[in-house]
Amino acid sequence: MFTIASALAAAQKELFSSDTPKLDAEVLLGFVLQQNRAYLYTWPEQKITREEERRFLALIERRVCGEPVAYLVGTRDFWSFSLRVNSSTLIPRPETELLVELALQRLPETCCQVLDLGSGSGAIALALARERPAWQISGCDSNEEAVKLATWNAGVLDLSQVHFLCSHWFDQVERNDFNLIVSNPPYIAEQDEHLLAGDVRFEPRSALVAKKNGFADLEYIIDRSRNYLRPGGWLALEHGFMQAAQVRSFMLDCGYEAVETFCDLAGCERVTLSRKPARN
Repeated sequence: MFTIASALAAAQKELFSSDTPKLDAEVLLGFVLQQNRAYLYTWPEQKITREEERRFLALIERRVCGEPVAYLVGTRDFWSFSLRVNSSTLIPRPETELLVELALQRLPETCCQVLDLGSGSGAIALALARERPAWQISGCDSNEEAVKLATWNAGVLDLSQVHFLCSHWFDQVERNDFNLIVSNPPYIAEQDEHLLAGDVRFEPRSALVAKKNGFADLEYIIDRSRNYLRPGGWLALEHGFMQAAQVRSFMLDCGYEAVETFCDLAGCERVTLSRKPARN
């Protein structure tokens, strides 16, 4: 019978191909035991039951095959909270928190109208709502299951000022006076080799891949957002680390001003912001 320490040691050996074998083993065992990681090291000699062992080894086997830890446990931490996630959405990633930080800096804390395009699990919209209770935030996604998931997350977090709807980009969006439009759209090229490795193999391709070498959705959002932003309103987009120059160029061609790109913690150009010119 495994102890906590021996179970973690055995799992780490199995997970040698993972970038984070120790963390993966800790999260999965903590999930099975319904305990936090601190507990695992406080009680390393605690024995686990046969049923817990069976469930843990089954999860390890799925992780060895590449299935993301977030899908295995059904949650992912983002910003200051935990979100339910599933295979209908992308897994929220730390670099997307930069998009949230920059958006928060651009608008006052008073009532603003915000649109999150391609909401997925609701991570961006809910992070903004958590920090700005007075903002009225709409989120949309073309995947009905993703909309249900985001709505569930909003309810658990008690963020009633966020409303999610099923819409392919702007198709079902009625307002045209947003102070801010924010999006982390698909931006990976269809033939990108990164689609064959890591967690993205299990994530929905519709949320990852865009035509025109990854630029189709970015360009569509930049173009159409002009019709939905109020004068002086902001557009904030996450994109690939080699796409910033072309995103800036297209924003300028579309008449936006104050165009600027910001780097994530890894030093990669990750988010570009621009503003619709004010009109007198």
